[in-house]
Amino acid sequence: MLSSGLSQGSVPKLQRPGPLREQVYEALLELIITRSLTPGQHLVETELAGHLGVSRQPVREALQRLNTEGWVDLRPAQGAFVHEPTDEEADQLLVVRALLETEAARLAAANATSKGLERLEELCETGEAAVAADDVDAVVAANAALHACVMELAGNAVLAELARQVERRVRWYYTPVARQRGMQSWVEHRELIAAIAERDGERAQQVMRVHTEHTRTSYHQRAHED
Repeated sequence: MLSSGLSQGSVPKLQRPGPLREQVYEALLELIITRSLTPGQHLVETELAGHLGVSRQPVREALQRLNTEGWVDLRPAQGAFVHEPTDEEADQLLVVRALLETEAARLAAANATSKGLERLEELCETGEAAVAADDVDAVVAANAALHACVMELAGNAVLAELARQVERRVRWYYTPVARQRGMQSWVEHRELIAAIAERDGERAQQVMRVHTEHTRTSYHQRAHED
């Protein structure tokens, strides 16, 4: 265990060939999103390079890119730190997410196929099992997959592309509240699936709106408790 707080098992293995700086960027971003690297944590180039089995140069390049994208803060004479999101940043992101996903729910109710509904049911079962097993990583993954499936069933390519642009940040905010939300989140997912299956677009929108608002309020409650 190094001072960066990462265990060897938590560090993704880099797969060559391919642009090394891109692989390092993706690995560090995944560690940030999953909170293996926590907000405010000091990121030491030599330690990260050692964990990933690379030189400092691709780590430095990755940190610069992550800084540009708002995941990392580079502070003069201090180094790199995982960005600590403000309440305003969280609100802005989660409000945009709610707008996209409520519209996706409405469209999914109109366009979902029987195969798509079966996929939603499978993902819901996976999420419920992950909650029962207290496997937070699996809960977060299943949650992201279910919401992505709703977006896919909406059948709007532009909407789906916008959702993909915010999906990683949504995961970042959802991870710390996944356990707090617990099974209630999946009860809401069940209600959403039922509304989509019944072709009730207005109801699907309402359920999704309430669902995303619960995540937003849970995030703020957790942030103020820490």
